[in-house]
Amino acid sequence: MSLPVIGITCCFDEDTGRVWLSKYYIEAVAAAGGVPLILPVLAPNYHVRRMLALCQGLLLPGGGDIDPLLFGEEPQPGSGEICPRCDHFELEIAQKALEEGMPILGICRGAQVLNVAAGGTVCQDITSEIKKPLKHSQQAPRWYPTHTVTVTAGSLLEKILGQKSIKVNSFHHQMVGKLGQNIKISALAPDGVIEAIEHESSNKFVLGVQYHPEVMWKNNSQAMAIFKALIKYANEFCK
Repeated sequence: MSLPVIGITCCFDEDTGRVWLSKYYIEAVAAAGGVPLILPVLAPNYHVRRMLALCQGLLLPGGGDIDPLLFGEEPQPGSGEICPRCDHFELEIAQKALEEGMPILGICRGAQVLNVAAGGTVCQDITSEIKKPLKHSQQAPRWYPTHTVTVTAGSLLEKILGQKSIKVNSFHHQMVGKLGQNIKISALAPDGVIEAIEHESSNKFVLGVQYHPEVMWKNNSQAMAIFKALIKYANEFCK
């Protein structure tokens, strides 16, 4: 098996001008057998296709909130800090990757970016939509799972995990809202929060998870299975 290149978008700090990314995404991709390649937010738009040409897979990581205006909504009181540069760059590269049929993994914010890129929306604050929400901003080690998730029967995610119920960590106040084109739900929390989405076609690896497997993989085989699946599909995309 070859070592496919997985492009990973990153965060941008407007105040300091720094582009940055947590090491956990890099380590998880490398441990699963991929070559991580950080894609800088500040690149001009016309570089997006050239960036993707270097990659066989795309990883959209966690981060801040998406500007609600980008999915046709006004900002609500529960909406948090936004980064316009990150929003525009990630949405463009996600849309291009979808067009090309490239394997995509979205994590937390990345799952929401994936959904918006497909024409969907984001629930700006869970407490405004869910009557009795679970605690989704855990006070526990980042690698530690704090609530359960039910995986949709027959989904790609179930195939990858080999489980109908898993335990996950949780660090978010938003979730996927209206589903984008060809996107379906593949996991739910007990309170109804969407914990995973995927492409309707079983032949494509387009997966978004609301939790953070990149900090769980050393202690959790289901978390590592997600990254190994990304590498598997990226290898097939190379052919």
